[in-house]
Amino acid sequence: MLEKKLTGRVPAEWVKKKIFQRLPVDFLKRLRAMEDVTSTLSDAMDNLGLTGAISARVLKPNLPLHCMVGQAVTVRNVARQGTVTSLAQQGVNKMGEQEAYNLAEPGDVVVIEGLLDVSNMGGQSASLAHRSGCAGAIIDGSYRDPQSSVSCDFPIWSKGTTPITGKWRLETVEINGHVRIADVSVQAGDLVAADDGGVVFVPFAMVEKVLLEAERIDKGDQAQKADIASGVDLATLAKTKYK
Repeated sequence: MLEKKLTGRVPAEWVKKKIFQRLPVDFLKRLRAMEDVTSTLSDAMDNLGLTGAISARVLKPNLPLHCMVGQAVTVRNVARQGTVTSLAQQGVNKMGEQEAYNLAEPGDVVVIEGLLDVSNMGGQSASLAHRSGCAGAIIDGSYRDPQSSVSCDFPIWSKGTTPITGKWRLETVEINGHVRIADVSVQAGDLVAADDGGVVFVPFAMVEKVLLEAERIDKGDQAQKADIASGVDLATLAKTKYK
């Protein structure tokens, strides 16, 4: 895979990875075929002694009935030093999430460690992410212009919306490095799954093991659902081991 040319939105040394190892396409297809993918992955990770699930109470989806599975392209934002008035007068915007869109492959998920009550992604930014082929975004923080992401069917899981711009309040200090999302450690290239239940992150090195365990659980769930639908009595259901 050829390295992409950087846009210059952040210093080149702040881009930790231009490319990262890709998961087999088949893995992603198998995960997208599951019902209740975040619940199933969360159970699989419990069984394997891993953590990485975040409830929708913490990271709320902007669009109902959306399921997203992809690899993370990461952004880390921090608060800028100085007064908002002076920084606005200087007119220097240090938001750099667009560099992540530039480096993303179609289907990747933008994962932002950001600030609360300050926009880490605006409407035009969401439109650019969508145009670049990103599947959606996970934001540990806020975003603004919610109607823009809804109108282009771009799903976002976040801590809420805000009218307050991040241009003079935050700066992007790292792309495709390590971020923490609701106390979960995430690296560029890790698996991301999100739906109405919440968000699950799976470390890249563990994806195959988690997938196999999730498929075992999903198979049992499907068998149980079929038995319930067919009218199997409660006593039989109670003593049947499905997973």
